[in-house]
Amino acid sequence: MSGPVIDYQAVFEALPGAVALLTTELVYVEANEAFLTMAGRTREQVIGRYLFDVFPDNPNDPGATGMRNLYASLRRVAVTGERDTMALQRYDVEYQDRPGVWEERYWSPVNVPVLAPDGSVELLLHRVEEVTELIRARGDRSGSDHASVLEAELYTRARELQELNERLRRAIAREREVALHLQQAMLPAPRPLAHHQAAVRYRPAVGALNVCGDWYDLVDLADGHRTAVAVGDVVGHGLRAAGVMGQLRSALSAASRVADGPAQALEVVGLYSRSVEGAESTTAVSVFIDWNSRTLSYSSAGHPPPALCGPDGTVSFLDQATDPPLGVRPEHVARPQAQTAFTEGSVLVLYTDGLVERRREDIDTGLDRLARSLTRHHASDPDALADGLLADLIPRAGVTDDTALIVVRL
Repeated sequence: MSGPVIDYQAVFEALPGAVALLTTELVYVEANEAFLTMAGRTREQVIGRYLFDVFPDNPNDPGATGMRNLYASLRRVAVTGERDTMALQRYDVEYQDRPGVWEERYWSPVNVPVLAPDGSVELLLHRVEEVTELIRARGDRSGSDHASVLEAELYTRARELQELNERLRRAIAREREVALHLQQAMLPAPRPLAHHQAAVRYRPAVGALNVCGDWYDLVDLADGHRTAVAVGDVVGHGLRAAGVMGQLRSALSAASRVADGPAQALEVVGLYSRSVEGAESTTAVSVFIDWNSRTLSYSSAGHPPPALCGPDGTVSFLDQATDPPLGVRPEHVARPQAQTAFTEGSVLVLYTDGLVERRREDIDTGLDRLARSLTRHHASDPDALADGLLADLIPRAGVTDDTALIVVRL
């Protein structure tokens, strides 16, 4: 029996409590009307902005701990995937119509993880109840003694949370540092191609935890007239994703050296990925450049399509040989392969989804943005072109996913 179609956006807006959704980098992506009303902010002042740019600590209160405590709770939820009910918080808010004037406010927050299909924390749901009037009423009835007890309790809780936050911060910093070093060790150092110029770029995601599993590979093949170019993206973040990335990158690099073409290389890696824990649903794309025949042979395992820009600035996407990600099919099936000619002076661009995908935006919008930028910079040398693409396409606040980019002048 089929039930009614549920409009979850309408449900979110209708919630009587104040609720907001943040990325794991603490950027607002949604807030219901109750939250905006309670906070005294408009949607334009909140959505798309960093939490503590919207609600900083009161600079006039040297003992303010609301920002540190809230940060600690949200990071704890992002790390553990478990909800966290915070102790009562004093967190002053600046009047919008009176800059520099702050109102004493008290809050009871609860932070809850919103999980992605792979079980990782994708969003943070921040529900907050204001209890300022209750605190004031109790203070009026009980006098200064009650206020002193409350202040002492708040101070003790704040110190405990501060200590937890510091331990968590150190643990996060250690994991990120190790993962970044692991990625750098496993990604090949850029080196000149025998035939033409190329540039590679790697941009880690913003945030303490989002060290991801993106990789690139660029190698001249033994036959002397072909070059294999590839990028890939492992699902997930942190050390585990970085470790899986290293195994798959090495496997694809080795397979490319002996395979007849990119489809066969991806087939081999797809079979291998079934034995690698955490490799499920990895995406990758491989392109073999034949310099003699001026052709590109390519195959994609669920990855965004490479872009080919001609000398006149016309951009096309290599999207005629796309198959599911690695290790998805229960049985082995030969992967498709397509071929297209290129004109000398063209540019080939491979990238991972951090360059083009944005939350709440259709992928075609990101691809159109890439095509316009590529047309704008296509006459530049590969290094300048790569920098131009990143400048045009990476938001100033950074992205929530790593970005790997290869630019090859054909």
